[in-house]
Amino acid sequence: MPKFRQPERHVITDFGPADRSNDPLITERAVHRTQVSETPWHVHQKGQLILTLSGSVTSYVEQSMWLVPPLCAVWVPGEVVHRNTFDAYSDVCMVFIDGEHASLPDAVCTLSISPLVRELIVHIAQLPSEAGSPARGRLQQVLIDLLEQAPREAFDFPLPEEPRLNDLARRLLAAPHDRRTLSDWAQGYNMSERTLARLIKQKIHLTFGQWRGQLHIVLALEGLAQHRPIQRIAEDLGYESVSAFITFFKKQLGCTPKQYQQQRWGA
Repeated sequence: MPKFRQPERHVITDFGPADRSNDPLITERAVHRTQVSETPWHVHQKGQLILTLSGSVTSYVEQSMWLVPPLCAVWVPGEVVHRNTFDAYSDVCMVFIDGEHASLPDAVCTLSISPLVRELIVHIAQLPSEAGSPARGRLQQVLIDLLEQAPREAFDFPLPEEPRLNDLARRLLAAPHDRRTLSDWAQGYNMSERTLARLIKQKIHLTFGQWRGQLHIVLALEGLAQHRPIQRIAEDLGYESVSAFITFFKKQLGCTPKQYQQQRWGA
């Protein structure tokens, strides 16, 4: 049975050829041209790795929004209901992996993808789909071994079903620079600050500051992957200065934005 489902939405259980193939690993590459495209809610028997080469992809899964900026990947285990939105001009590789042939996470997460893994995925996607090819099989096994060793991260922004929190989440998404306090937001929902704080903790298991901070990290990583100036990212997220943004970023990830770019993308 699927691990998550929104009952009001139809979920497709046979979505694409990947689930009909006996190949333990299938790699597909797709370039989305002039407009944003979106998949319906669906589920795969195999696990799915979504690697963004350029552009941006948003995956909605398990009441969370997972932004997949360029050169990053999100792992969605098999039997997990999700849908994806692809920005115009995005270049994406999908890797479908049979859970019986790999020891990958049981929960949705972001995997840290090295340049080697990225190039290996692109190379396999370009190969002819020859079932049983020994050379292809060896490359697939190397890729599985490397993915099993990839560091796991949690760069998602929870989208709770509770109506007031869902509305708040979408307002934060629409205006990440909005620095209103929890007390300010509570007044807008005719609640006390304490009641709203308790509701957020109950439904999301985070404080308001942690929740908003998680959104800022996701959006900051998207900006860094697109090589936007750090000052511009700081302004877009509502920080009073670049140094304040760098301090926040370093507290969350243990390094400065520039160091993160160099470690991840060699920028």
